Amino acid sequence: AYPLSTEQSKMAKRLIPLLDRVLVEKIIAPTKSVGGIILPESAVSKINEAKVLAVGPGRRAAQNGDLIPMGVKVGDSVLLPDYGGQKVDLGDKDKELFLYSDQEILGVVESN
Repeated sequence: AYPLSTEQSKMAKRLIPLLDRVLVEKIIAPTKSVGGIILPESAVSKINEAKVLAVGPGRRAAQNGDLIPMGVKVGDSVLLPDYGGQKVDLGDKDKELFLYSDQEILGVVESN
């Protein structure tokens, strides 16, 4: 998991997801090589990984109204589907923020 910077936690506090929504920041693939060469878009691989910045409280079960706990927590690295999510603009042009339903997230990426 990646530690959240002060800026990221401030941004996450500005948007509190409802129900089973998860606010994530997509990890952007590097556009420069180690040697400083700018890579064309065709050479940059698409990364479907993101950091969780904020999570909602969860969804209520239809049968009995019990709270269904979230599958992710703040700070988790998650694997996202190729399509989906709602793009969110909180004023920072350098960050790609999206809202996903907890059910849309494919899994949690654990670092060794």
